[in-house]
Amino acid sequence: MWQRFTLYDLRVIGHYLGVLVLFSTLGLLVPFILAVACEEWGPASRYLLTIGITLILGSGLRFLRIEPGRLNQQQAMVVTGLAWIVLGFVATIPLYLSGHYATFLDALFDGVSGVTTTGASVIMDLDHLSNADNMWRFVLHFIGGLGLIVVALSFGLFGKRGGASLYSSEGRSEHVLPNIIQTTQFIAKITVGIIVVATGILSVICLLLGMEPLRAILQALWLSISAFVTGGFAPMSQSVLYYHSSPLELVIMVLMLAGSINFVLHAEVWKGHIETFFRDLEIRTMVLWLAVMTCVFAASLTMSAEFSNLPAMLRRGLFTVISASSTTGFLNITPNQLTTALSSGAFLVVAMLMAVGGSAGSTSGGIKFNRIGLIAKSLVATIKEALSPASARVVVSYNHVGKRVLSPEAVKSATTVFVLYTATYLIGALVGIAHGYDATQSIFESVAMTSNGGLSSGLAAPGMPVTLEVFYIFQMWAGRLEFVTLLALLVEIVVSLDPRRWFNG
Repeated sequence: MWQRFTLYDLRVIGHYLGVLVLFSTLGLLVPFILAVACEEWGPASRYLLTIGITLILGSGLRFLRIEPGRLNQQQAMVVTGLAWIVLGFVATIPLYLSGHYATFLDALFDGVSGVTTTGASVIMDLDHLSNADNMWRFVLHFIGGLGLIVVALSFGLFGKRGGASLYSSEGRSEHVLPNIIQTTQFIAKITVGIIVVATGILSVICLLLGMEPLRAILQALWLSISAFVTGGFAPMSQSVLYYHSSPLELVIMVLMLAGSINFVLHAEVWKGHIETFFRDLEIRTMVLWLAVMTCVFAASLTMSAEFSNLPAMLRRGLFTVISASSTTGFLNITPNQLTTALSSGAFLVVAMLMAVGGSAGSTSGGIKFNRIGLIAKSLVATIKEALSPASARVVVSYNHVGKRVLSPEAVKSATTVFVLYTATYLIGALVGIAHGYDATQSIFESVAMTSNGGLSSGLAAPGMPVTLEVFYIFQMWAGRLEFVTLLALLVEIVVSLDPRRWFNG
């Protein structure tokens, strides 16, 4: 049963939160060093200021308790929920000071969008953003895509005291390796390895497009990070369309697909267990889902002039499908074409692709393929039970890194998250409609925010209503934490309002 926290609990939570805030300073050093190297003294001063703020805030929280005990699951959920909120505000400081945002709320929107790997943006004049500020946006993607807790644990930040509870509190339950720290280190290593290789390939492509060496390397790095962690931020306002390069788009599609696959399955491929990979419930669900939705999407595009021929459909249509399904949010068409060139049917298909998202344990958002697969298996079990004799015992199994039996607990968990996502999609759509926007666009935008999909129908833009922007920020947070951790934090705030229980225990 959920209980009110004592003063001891609050001090422990503050200590761990302070450690995470201090750890985020490492991320701020990256744009600061780049600013100094590029002689961008204005941005360098902003990041130095933000580093000072995080050091003061983190140190103050860190010394609430010098020797905290092991975190329990309740404490870990609150630490994780608060850490993501604090990180969002820390991310906002240098962005707002850059002068590329109309209001602090707009900068917060982009900060949260970066941390949650949503990729929607309300920035002004992106094409003239400094290298340091651009780098910060993609550092946020990297930290948010892997998860702040995963990145911290990969450095062995908490040792064995709170690793397991913090790891699971961020929506992860599977171990690639037996040890939590080894698991997080494997996730970090494979991510860095793929990004380095992709950066090399994309750098060559950018050089061939006529870019100067430094710009080519930076743009390649940023695109690689955003594609693999399924973030969606792009260094240029036209997104991937800016480059007009089929080879570049092909590399990005491969990265987006790789980023939407469970890291556990990456490990199986690394071990040479190819058969296990292709027999997995998530992979089979993904292949079936994408095959059906691609056919529906293609059929919906036949009347569109921009997608009327096969080469255009393969290049633009397939890219859009993969970008939406992986919840990345890249575009190789203009934002205006997304709402005008696509038929209403194709537009809703893109929304459905974002709503489901990629695999669990990956960097993508949405409901996830494992939950869809488990719910489908549950329907099969229900049908089998209805058709079987009363005395028969129905057992439904599936493959996920070995053969497993479908359990009521797994189905309950999948159904709960499915309902929460669906309800939030609908509530967000109603909020958009209440602000006077078109119903189809409101549904699309709500799905994009909650699934961290990033594609926008135009509602998320500078000057949007404040109440709508605040709700979209909440949706991005809730979707990234998959509701459970965020709801746990909200419950804790409510039940701990009574100060009489703070000093008990």
